[in-house]
Amino acid sequence: MLTLPNFLTLLRIIAIPVFLTLLARNNYAAAFVLLVGAGVTDVVDGSVARLTDSRSSLGAVMDPIADKLLLLSSFLMLGLAGLLPAWLVTLVVMRDVIVVLGYVSIFVVDQEWVEIDPSRLGKMSTFVQLFTVGFALVGEARPDLPLTWFIRCMIGLTALVSAASGVQYVYLGLLWHQRHGSVDDEN
Repeated sequence: MLTLPNFLTLLRIIAIPVFLTLLARNNYAAAFVLLVGAGVTDVVDGSVARLTDSRSSLGAVMDPIADKLLLLSSFLMLGLAGLLPAWLVTLVVMRDVIVVLGYVSIFVVDQEWVEIDPSRLGKMSTFVQLFTVGFALVGEARPDLPLTWFIRCMIGLTALVSAASGVQYVYLGLLWHQRHGSVDDEN
């Protein structure tokens, strides 16, 4: 059965191609509105799931996938448009690639999935990344607003928090492997 929280998450995933089309057409104001809508549904679906005790394993997988798809595609599109620096796009994308490959590697070696719970730093990274995308969109939609300095600060904060959370996830993955790793490691 499709729960309301899962339906809201599905709507966020379906909205991503629309969001990317708006970005490709330089319609930054509409893209910003859609980004805010996606952020609101992200909060609502989590709150509804907790309040109605309708959390599901499907939702636990779909929700972070929706977040990552939206963020990574946003960073790539804004980087290609020259609105975010290439080094930041590379950092954000590679952080997620390294984290995912690390968890897949642990599964291959230990033949056991690591339970992935987002850390506070990881949640902060997502939050800061969303704000950076949002302010980059507002800066393009409303060039009359004096946001250049603020966007530069957000870019620096995003880099710092993204890198720190990436290091934290790698560290946590290595700790998990050390504690639960395969007995074949001793041979």
